[in-house]
Amino acid sequence: MMQNVHLAPEEDEDDLYSGYNDYNPTFDAEDLENDTAFQQAARTSHGRRPPVSTSKNTATLTSSMGRPATGAVQDGVSRPMTAVQAAGYTKAAMRGSLFDPLGQARGPAPPLEMKNPDSSEEKIRQLEKKVNELVEESCIANSCGDLKLALEKAKEAGRKERVLVRQREQTATSESINLDLTYSVLFNLASQYAANEMYAEALNTYQVIVKNKMFNNGGRLKVNMGNIYLKQRNYSKAIKFYRMALDQIPSVHKEMRIKIMQNIGVAFIKTGQYMDAISSFEHIMSTSPNLKAGFNLIVCYFATGDSEQMKKAFQKLIAVPLEVDYDDKYVSPNDDPHTNLLIEAIKNDSLRQIERERKSMAEDYIMTAAKLIAPVIETSFAAGYDWCVEAVKASHYVELANDLEINKATTYLRQRDFNQALETLKMFEKKDSRVKSAAATNLSFLYYLENELAQATNYADLAVSSDRYNPAALTNKGNTVFANGDYEKAAEFYKEALRNDCSCTEALYNLGLTYKKLNRIDEALDCFLKLHAILGNSAQVLHQIADMYPFLYIQQKISWQAKVCS
Repeated sequence: MMQNVHLAPEEDEDDLYSGYNDYNPTFDAEDLENDTAFQQAARTSHGRRPPVSTSKNTATLTSSMGRPATGAVQDGVSRPMTAVQAAGYTKAAMRGSLFDPLGQARGPAPPLEMKNPDSSEEKIRQLEKKVNELVEESCIANSCGDLKLALEKAKEAGRKERVLVRQREQTATSESINLDLTYSVLFNLASQYAANEMYAEALNTYQVIVKNKMFNNGGRLKVNMGNIYLKQRNYSKAIKFYRMALDQIPSVHKEMRIKIMQNIGVAFIKTGQYMDAISSFEHIMSTSPNLKAGFNLIVCYFATGDSEQMKKAFQKLIAVPLEVDYDDKYVSPNDDPHTNLLIEAIKNDSLRQIERERKSMAEDYIMTAAKLIAPVIETSFAAGYDWCVEAVKASHYVELANDLEINKATTYLRQRDFNQALETLKMFEKKDSRVKSAAATNLSFLYYLENELAQATNYADLAVSSDRYNPAALTNKGNTVFANGDYEKAAEFYKEALRNDCSCTEALYNLGLTYKKLNRIDEALDCFLKLHAILGNSAQVLHQIADMYPFLYIQQKISWQAKVCS
């Protein structure tokens, strides 16, 4: 029943808080005990909890709105109506007891059933585990370089796997044979045979896999068999198995198919079938170009004598992307210590080494291809080299153009055309430090051969100042000092060159000659013995070693006589 609310009139218009203490007396709960209407309602059915039936299973409840509801009863104690299934505990049961969801109060849980180690299933499981361990040990031994141990482990895994198959057959569980395990054992065994150059055994093992129809992808291993035939120089069979493997590999595996086609092209080159090889390499360069395929294509066209196709193949080779980052990211843009530390950390990491190897490989392929085709693609060697240089300058291998020019000059040197070599090298006097150092080194050597020591010294100084870590420049500088008779200073330049590159045999040989001039025979002999270990049977080195022993004999005789006299 709605009640009218009367607000008290404002006492003062300026009182902002007037009327806040006024309220509706309907909401007054302090005098409910004296409210006869409320007490009457509390004593009727509207204010009492509905009675609970004493039925064993269910009880029908009537709400204040007249809707029926059901509740289950367990052991005379009701449970909440919202539950679908009894939870296993009640309020009455929980009084004075601890919560026991696992039922441990009713007694100890039954012990877990122990596996019988003598059962056939357990023996099979353990044997399968042992086979897997042997395969892993074989692979690890192979990665460590112990090929003999790897093969022994692979053979033992094969023996135990056959025992495993027989035990499964005896226990009538042949339908649960682990084909993946059998495949891995056979494949590992064949791989270890091939690694130990036991090619006949490897081929037989691969045949077992290939002929078994239960191995879905076994046919792809024909590429491994083709590799073995290629190593045995049985090129016709290698081509046959490569093509069979190519038929087994779907077109989605593009990279694998390209590698197989490249092997087919190499096998054709080995057999002199250059046109077939050209078709393979042309397909590769049109779909997925790479440096090896491009270089092999140039070799094929060189063998057929097609100069125009050689040019086109060279342009395809230098168009292959290198896929390495520029060196700018290894240069700190500012003096931030954190950035400098990060750059130092990545300057020679494994990824950077891979980039260097890839770049070096690309340079070797391009330089070798240019030297191969330059004499035959134009009317003269110089014109052919100029064409290669211009083609490289228009590519993203522009840095190689200078190296090609220097290589052109060294070719002139081999042909004893000193004037052309000088003209070519003098073009690099205003280039960057690395190229300038290489050109000045060659110029210094040219003038040294022509006995113009003043010019040789000038260019040697220019080479060293341009690149102090160039071992060839330091060696040439040592040569000019040696020619002027300053052997001690010459030895210092040779030793500095060896510190920058310990494999610089020219510096080591000249250092031995310098020690010989200084009458330091023991040190000279040590240099030539090191050279003999590096170069093998070099006539010049052997002559110098033989020439040392008379001096050693005289020195030993003089020292012995001095001891006797004393």
